Amino acid sequence: MEVKSIIFVCLGNICRSPLAEGIAKQYIIEKNLDLIIQSAGTGNWHIDEPPCENSIKVAKLNGVDISKQKAQQVKKSDFKNFDLVVGLDDSNISNLKNLGCDNPLKLGDFGFDGADVPDPYFFDGFEGFDKVFEMIDVCVRNLIDEKVKSA
Repeated sequence: MEVKSIIFVCLGNICRSPLAEGIAKQYIIEKNLDLIIQSAGTGNWHIDEPPCENSIKVAKLNGVDISKQKAQQVKKSDFKNFDLVVGLDDSNISNLKNLGCDNPLKLGDFGFDGADVPDPYFFDGFEGFDKVFEMIDVCVRNLIDEKVKSA
């Protein structure tokens, strides 16, 4: 299957999946790839909100701008509209399957032996956002390298 689109999914779409979207968008520019990249959350608590302050900050510190993103909730139509649906942890994968996604991928399978990308929203302050950014960065690049053919 030729991959032309990827959606990254976490719980609220304000921490991890916006980072994955931003990293992926920057990486596909570097690799000169033509891909549609989005992110969403399984929950509806943060619809239309920007990413959390610490995600914006850690992204900016690493040369990625996610400040203009707005949270959205994943829809069943996304499972048909995106070639790859990628969850950030086991809970997201379970939620995606419960919503009818047959074959979600887990981001941690692409560099961290299937580990969950931890939700930094529940950390105190900025602690852990660097680690989460690094983990997402490695996995997103590996995922794209493995699943997307270069032009």
